[in-house]
Amino acid sequence: MGDLGQIFKAYDVRGVIPDTLNAEIARAIGAAFARVVEAETIVVAHDMRPSSPELAAAFAEGATGQGADVVAAGLGSTDLLYFASGRLGAPGAMFTASHNPAQYNGIKMCRAGAAPISSDTGLDEIRRLAEEGVPAHDGPAGTVTERDLLTEYAAHLRSLVDLSGIRPLKAVVDAGNGMGGYTVPAVLGDRLLDALPLEIVPLYFELDGTFPNHPANPMDAANIADLQAKVRETGADIGLAFDGDADRCFVVDERGEPVSPSAVTALVSVQELAKEPGAAIIHNLITSSAVPEIVREHGGEPVRTRVGHSFIKATMAETGAIFGGEHSAHYYFRDFWRADTGMLAAMHVLRVLGADSRTLSEITAEYSRYAASGEINSEVADQAERSAAVEAAYADRGDATVDHLDGLTVAFADGSWFNLRASNTEPLLRLNVEAPDTATMQKLRDDVLGIVRA
Repeated sequence: MGDLGQIFKAYDVRGVIPDTLNAEIARAIGAAFARVVEAETIVVAHDMRPSSPELAAAFAEGATGQGADVVAAGLGSTDLLYFASGRLGAPGAMFTASHNPAQYNGIKMCRAGAAPISSDTGLDEIRRLAEEGVPAHDGPAGTVTERDLLTEYAAHLRSLVDLSGIRPLKAVVDAGNGMGGYTVPAVLGDRLLDALPLEIVPLYFELDGTFPNHPANPMDAANIADLQAKVRETGADIGLAFDGDADRCFVVDERGEPVSPSAVTALVSVQELAKEPGAAIIHNLITSSAVPEIVREHGGEPVRTRVGHSFIKATMAETGAIFGGEHSAHYYFRDFWRADTGMLAAMHVLRVLGADSRTLSEITAEYSRYAASGEINSEVADQAERSAAVEAAYADRGDATVDHLDGLTVAFADGSWFNLRASNTEPLLRLNVEAPDTATMQKLRDDVLGIVRA
């Protein structure tokens, strides 16, 4: 098969169709996956990209060739695949390149119960086997059974957050031509037997993996401009934007202004702590300081982790945490097999808004306490050397505390902090800055960038 190092990343597989990822490679990965997870049954789903059905079928062929039975779930979001893995107690594979452009595709894999697989928990072994060639299976081939899990997925989410009693709301939803156009109607919209008091204004619900309207990456501000305009134009109460595989959800308020994922994390934390007082809540180290403050104020135990879903899920398992949130709008729920689901986070926000007479901007103001820079990338020749230069500039300041949980974090006595992390895949340093006010944040941001980009 040759070297697959170009497409195997830390947490998943991602490649360009057909140059670095094609049916032959997917078949080999499917066979290797079946060998590594040693499961009788594997569940496979795929997104709306033109190449996804062929890749998913080839993967299933490789897995059944190793004797595993495959449940072919067909079209689905990544969190639907996690639901299937949890509900069926089976390892799973989701064919998607998430928010990447149309020429890409990829595979997100998990063990039974949606447990993550990363480079050090099986992904490297899958790569090695796929490269070397999986030994022939000595026994009968497995079977492929098609199963539509969308209705069960929607029912499970509706059982976790009851929206039936909310006040009437108008919500603009931008699916970005991705899988939200498939899952939102099932969970919130026109496929329901018992309609919710919710008017959905759909944007780009047509499944189209060429992304004709805008990239399915709501983290880029340019890609939520249409959503913001439609919220203002229609007088909606809220706007929701899903990424390509619909596992992340971004929120805008009734003014069309973005609600930070940290504020969403704090809001959902309060809801979950009401169900289980004293529970642990996970937050990564670049979410706002408001998150651990609010968790403590509501009797919870905040737990700080590195960035990345495998760290979040592992820490949730260790601590029994009820919920976890990241700055990137990934939200993890113990009731959802510790997996991330943007849909469930959106439902929590809708429930809070629908149970309150105030606007969303008024509600979320109490969860937004600090000024944040957002993530700023700088291309550098030597990541370690530039990080060391930044640390040297601040290490001797009497009011500074330094830690290396994930990259370099420097915190100051006035509540300001910054984190500088190296990208795993590109020659970039990623900077996040937060401070009590905008002027302090901007000065700290510019000072650090001045050193990074010197």
